[in-house]
Amino acid sequence: MLTGRATAAVKTGDGPVEMLRLFKLAKGSAIKSRTQAINQLKSVLVSADSALRESLAGLSNPHLFRRCADLDPQDASGPAGAARHTLRLLARRIRHLTEEIDDLNKQIAEAVEASTPGLLEVCGVGPDSAAALLISAGDNPERLVSEASFAALCGTSPVEASSGKTQRRRLNRGGDRQANAALYRIVLSRLRWDDRTRDYLQRRLTEGKTRREIIRCLKRYVAREIYRHLVPANRPADQTGPAGVAA
Repeated sequence: MLTGRATAAVKTGDGPVEMLRLFKLAKGSAIKSRTQAINQLKSVLVSADSALRESLAGLSNPHLFRRCADLDPQDASGPAGAARHTLRLLARRIRHLTEEIDDLNKQIAEAVEASTPGLLEVCGVGPDSAAALLISAGDNPERLVSEASFAALCGTSPVEASSGKTQRRRLNRGGDRQANAALYRIVLSRLRWDDRTRDYLQRRLTEGKTRREIIRCLKRYVAREIYRHLVPANRPADQTGPAGVAA
């Protein structure tokens, strides 16, 4: 880069994908804070007085948070009153953070659709997985010259490890691990809901492949399909594999 001989284009962040990155950042922070508040609420409840604890026993989380948020604020001078006051504050914090997360989910879905229309219609692709893949590609995915380069970026391309007459490849542990995890979630969703993907799994199992090896193959196929949505002009006219991806 410093010598001036580099030819690769830099990933930009000046469009809808940058919006996605910011929304994902805020959502991750909100989820972390909500989890912490939930853990704190249950910790306080464990040490609360027996009458309060028994009145809230056996409730599901949504009902528990609602009951705690509606606790009558009393004198917080004693341990029992302080526990009720703390539970009320934590439950209201959880409710606020849940509303914030719901709003961010909506913003992320809208930003994905604005960046890459039709991506959310791909089998198994949800807003979070789509956002992770778009963030990895950036606002200028056309800089990725082929679907193989996108697969390498996501860490789904095998790494050559041949030596002498021994021809072998090893697992690629590089690339963007968030994008790799998104591909994994998409594959798991397809294995659960998509008939073509399940048929592919059974066919490869009969050929002697392990489930882990098959999932790696499927992640590579999904990366190819996602690339075609990111850079439609580069879509090749080849045959398709499981769930409409190239075989």
